[in-house]
Amino acid sequence: MTAVDEAAPARPAHRSPQVLRWLGAYTASTLGDSVYYLALSWNAVSSGTPAQAGLVMAAAAVPRALLMLFGGVIADRFGPRRVVIASDAARCLLTFGLAALLLLATPDLWALAAVAVVFGAVDAVFLPAVGALPPRIAERGQLARVQGMRGLAYRMGAVLGAPLGGLAVALGGTASAFAVAGSLFALSLPLLAALRIRPLPQEDRAGAGTARRDLADGLRYLRGHPVLGPLMIVVLLSDLGFAGPLNVGLALLCEQRGWGASGIGWILAGFGTGAGGASLLLTVKGRVGRTGLVMGWTMVLGAVSIGALAHVPQLASAVLVALSIGLLAGFSGALCNALVQTECDPAYLGRVSAVAALGSLGIAPLGYPVTGAAIGAWGLGPVFAAGAVVCALSGVYALAVPAVRRAELPGNGDIRAADPA
Repeated sequence: MTAVDEAAPARPAHRSPQVLRWLGAYTASTLGDSVYYLALSWNAVSSGTPAQAGLVMAAAAVPRALLMLFGGVIADRFGPRRVVIASDAARCLLTFGLAALLLLATPDLWALAAVAVVFGAVDAVFLPAVGALPPRIAERGQLARVQGMRGLAYRMGAVLGAPLGGLAVALGGTASAFAVAGSLFALSLPLLAALRIRPLPQEDRAGAGTARRDLADGLRYLRGHPVLGPLMIVVLLSDLGFAGPLNVGLALLCEQRGWGASGIGWILAGFGTGAGGASLLLTVKGRVGRTGLVMGWTMVLGAVSIGALAHVPQLASAVLVALSIGLLAGFSGALCNALVQTECDPAYLGRVSAVAALGSLGIAPLGYPVTGAAIGAWGLGPVFAAGAVVCALSGVYALAVPAVRRAELPGNGDIRAADPA
């Protein structure tokens, strides 16, 4: 591991070779994810009933939720760069292996489900590690801009990955699509290997005890931190209020309004455009003054847009409302992530990132069946309103906690590493 020269002058994130290597690797990995999930869903739908295909697609969620917290321990114990490299290498081998299997035979749904389970287990260590990397390659004053760049890369992967996977399936079948996904994961490896990671004085903290003890240590650190502990509650409330209406209710809204599948596409495009605009704004601006205050009010305003979505009569109006949701939710989410990056001791960042990711990827999806049942019982309006109230509570809670409300991102000239706890 090569140390970064602390005496070197700081560069803006968009000009830093370190950040650009990480961003290229993250973009390639995100594209690979999108292509993989499209190929898996297409293969599952083609090989079984819709219900069976749903089980295959859900198979990854179980190990991801169960192992996420220990994935954060692994990221802190072995270092995020090593864990991300190992994760992308494992996903590369897994997708290439599945492509080869499809060329030689026709695997049944159990084989696809097994692949999905392994992929979900790898995700459980990849997601906390990739969240812990930015403070090890960029200065504190650049972390907000890095989060904006990461948001842009994520949107690019989501927008371009599905068409790329669909083209690969059309030209060469699902085996070809899995091979494309494997190639994208492979592309990230040399970029990650070239990263130079800043060593930490606390480097051996996560290696002092058992994994369970390291996890308990991380949770104690989080619980005792005046900003990070409340931020985890903010993240959970925001995810709980947002996930059900937007992931379950949107399809039912388009069905009831007669907008069809194309309506879903247009609304999601509006949301993605807004979120991409928020990421671009943060990338260009680099820092937002009175960060905690802005984040809290942005969450409250975004909640109003979520509640309004169920009541717009025209598709064009729904697209505009979705754009505002993406802009406000994307901006508040990026600010929240940037605060986590700058407030957290990097020696604990894998475990803290795992707790934050657990809300959106583990707990929030559990509410999908409840959301569907509630819409069937009371209709779209009350359920969207309930989701909006929960999202608004996340912003109100952020504003009510003085340490979060007064939280500030460091200035662009701040080149200090995260302070030891």
